[in-house]
Amino acid sequence: MRKAWRKAWMLVGVWMASTGLLHAQSNAEMNAANNPLQPSLGLNLQDAYTGSYYNLDDADANAFLLRGAIPHKLFGLPQLMRTTLPLVTTPNLAPDGRTTRMGDFNVFDVALFKAGPFEMGIGPQLTAPTAGDSRTGTGKWQAGLAALAIAPKAWGLIGGLVTWQHSFAGSGNRSTQNNLQVQPFFIYNLPRAWYFRSTATWTWDLHAGTHYLPVGVGMGKIWKDRSGVTYNLFAEPQFTAAREGDGVPQFQLFFGLNLQFPL
Repeated sequence: MRKAWRKAWMLVGVWMASTGLLHAQSNAEMNAANNPLQPSLGLNLQDAYTGSYYNLDDADANAFLLRGAIPHKLFGLPQLMRTTLPLVTTPNLAPDGRTTRMGDFNVFDVALFKAGPFEMGIGPQLTAPTAGDSRTGTGKWQAGLAALAIAPKAWGLIGGLVTWQHSFAGSGNRSTQNNLQVQPFFIYNLPRAWYFRSTATWTWDLHAGTHYLPVGVGMGKIWKDRSGVTYNLFAEPQFTAAREGDGVPQFQLFFGLNLQFPL
């Protein structure tokens, strides 16, 4: 599975580097390509590979994330809706072994505004139990809040995303969900449309009392074709620096291709 994904992303990179329609970006355009609050139509093909877990020998897992961003207006206010549908491959653990099935569908919709140097987004989020297997989802309907704050700088971006959600319906045989996630966001622009990134997500399971706090160190490259479509290819290894509890990720690799389309 890992070899197939590596080959696929290598082919994408070769194609993007070889086409004559792509050119490097200015700092402002690079910031727009990396800004999660950018009001543009987006399609993200992302993959989160977990190479190891604490106290789960030789276990690995994968989640392919199909994400979309749709700008719109509601009650005259600019909004940005982001959807995520994962395809999850579980660890190969006894007695059930490995499986690959759809995960739970998540959507949040944030109202966009400015507060001092920050671009802000605040709104509700909802998770639906769409998983194709009990091991690839929670079996619970969940609702909560999402809040983003991003400060564009001449050198890049700094900010973060905070989400919280709690289960309110679903299977009575499944565990209560009460989860908080914080994603610090740091982008530093480099020459020739390369950039450094650190965007690992910190996760607290408030019901189980576990957490893990990874640190990411990655790179990315941005192109833009003549039709105005922006391509953003990146890879970010992430190492857990602090944690509480077993069975949480120890090493992850987050990589993907983000596309932004002109409206």
